[in-house]
Amino acid sequence: MAFIISQACIDIKDGACTEVCPVDCIYEGGRMFYIHPEECVNCGLCESICPVDAIRDELDAEPEEAAYIVVNKEFFGEEVTGWGSPQGWNHKYQTDKDHPVVAAAPKADPG
Repeated sequence: MAFIISQACIDIKDGACTEVCPVDCIYEGGRMFYIHPEECVNCGLCESICPVDAIRDELDAEPEEAAYIVVNKEFFGEEVTGWGSPQGWNHKYQTDKDHPVVAAAPKADPG
């Protein structure tokens, strides 16, 4: 069980979640942040501070958010970044790449 970041983060990337994460398991992609499912300690701090309500416990994901369980996991695999489990974010682990689902998503309305 882990927390996930869903479509509400696309093109927003506020970053407050990264500042409160005690294990630095939130990584930056091109259009959104991703939570590493094996590094997350399920503390919930990120969920409590997200200004756009994009973070959920995967067990509480709404049907439209459920695909993001896989999106968050696959972001770290060979399909996207090939990072595996870096054991904590640092500047080496940020990219302009996104999972194909995120890359194909319509641009968020800035208004």
